[in-house]
Parts: sequence; C-alpha cells; structure tokens
Amino acid sequence: MLFSFYYTERIALFMRKSDPIYETIEDVSSTTNVNYVNAIIKDNTIIPGVNGLEVNAEKSFQKMKSFGAFNKYYLIFDQIKPDISLEDNKDKIITEGNASKKSVAIILSNQKVLIDYFQKNQIQASVLITKETLEKDSKLEQINDDSKYMKETDNLLDSLNQNKNICIVNAYNQDTCQKEKKYLVKPSLNLNRSNIASIKGKIQSGSIILIEETATLEDVKILLNQINYKGLSILTLSELIMENNEIEQR
Repeated sequence: MLFSFYYTERIALFMRKSDPIYETIEDVSSTTNVNYVNAIIKDNTIIPGVNGLEVNAEKSFQKMKSFGAFNKYYLIFDQIKPDISLEDNKDKIITEGNASKKSVAIILSNQKVLIDYFQKNQIQASVLITKETLEKDSKLEQINDDSKYMKETDNLLDSLNQNKNICIVNAYNQDTCQKEKKYLVKPSLNLNRSNIASIKGKIQSGSIILIEETATLEDVKILLNQINYKGLSILTLSELIMENNEIEQR
C-alpha cells in the first residue's frame, strides 16, 4: 500500500513537471526570485531587513492550471527570512525602517488637530495613545504609549485587530517592553515647534519621524511636502518596520 501511494505520487509529480505551464514556472523562477536583505545591527540598535521571495512552483501551478495558461501575475511566492533578522534580535532598538522600502513613518503625539488633518486627507500615520485616549473608530494606526495601563491597552488594541507589539521606548518603559517582547522603536527624527528647517533636510527613506506636541500644522505640512518632494511614501510604523516583502498576489 505504501509503495502504491509513493508510486502514484511520483507519477503525479512527473506529470506536473512535464506540463508546459509547470516548465515555464520553473524557467522564470531564477529571474523572478528576490534575494532577502539582512537586518543591520550596530551596538544596541537595528535596522530591519526585508524577506526574500521564492516562487512556490506547486502552488503557482495549481492556481494557473485552472486557467489553462501561464500568467506571471499569478505566481505565488514564499517569504524567505533573512539570515540576520529583526525577529531574532527583538532586544535591539529599531531606529529606522529599511531604506529599500522608499518610505517613511510618521508618529503623532495624540494632537487632535493633526489627527483630524491626517484622517481627513487620508494620510497614513501612527498615533501614541493611552487607555483613555484610544479611539475605536480611528482610521490611523494606534500605538500603546500607556505605561500605567499597558496590559489593558494592549487588550483593547488586540480587540480592534491593531498591532499591540510596538513600543516607543523611553527611560521608563524599555525594560517592561523588552520583557513583553515588543518591537522597541526610537524615532530617528523629532519635529517640534522650532526645528522644521533642520529636520526637513534630514528626511530619508526609512526615517521614523515623531511629531511632538509643540509642532504646528503648518510645520507638518512643510514636512509632508518635503517627503513628497523626495519621492517617498508614508507607511504606518508597523508596515515600515516589518520584514515581510509585500507583493501583489491575485
């Protein structure tokens, strides 16, 4: 019986591999696969890597077989974890996202005027919240900044299917966040009332920008214009620091 199952599977595999669609999938894999990018570690800081992408020939074949023809848009990829990965170094502090993403992340210090502006204009941002300031209907990502009720706020974020595993570190919460195995983040740029002139020239792909409470809406508009001028996208903090290699899969 075992031999029969083995023999049947070997025949099925041979038939798949001799199918023109399968052969084409294997032919294009070498030029379609994407190498991973290792995380960069320096002292106690880390810049996350980016997963590689490897064509899953079996899954791609099953998807295309129903159409009866090869179509590169229906290739299915497996994520390949970097040798040096954020996931193995969560004790390190993230200071930037990976520059290959051509993006930045903006963190708001819960200023209502700015939150309203970002939501109205459909601009991505992450907002520092506490148990009391969490908004169930917010269109922006919310980041737990509640040192007093961290667990309760985590539970609330979890109930809203929001990321509860990011911590903007300071002198008071780093040990606690590390014990909870959260991603430790320290912004690379801080915008306040008086430093827009110097900040805008420092924006680069991967920047994590904290908008302090003293920053004005006009300064933020200048910041956003500069980000756009440099051809950078704005992601949520979760999206910027994650190592998944995002591709369109149909």
